[in-house]
Amino acid sequence: MDQWLSLLQWPAMLVTVTAAWFVASSSKTRRHVGFWLFLGSNALWVVWGFYSAAPALVVLQIALAAMNIRGAMKNDPETAKKPAPQPTQ
Repeated sequence: MDQWLSLLQWPAMLVTVTAAWFVASSSKTRRHVGFWLFLGSNALWVVWGFYSAAPALVVLQIALAAMNIRGAMKNDPETAKKPAPQPTQ
């Protein structure tokens, strides 16, 4: 089991890099996939961080997951908050 958890950092890294590739896309759908991949990589890094006794990494991944959720919501105009109307003069 320790061997598998030790090797978990490699798929986590690959998913993170793939997520970054998708998020940088001009396609809304690909960006959406990228945010989900980032959330998956956050989960993988949290597991690896607990295994490696790296609390700063775990906290970082939780913070990044919150930012990824925010990014996914902003990527979807239906769930993004609409700006308040400006008063007309």
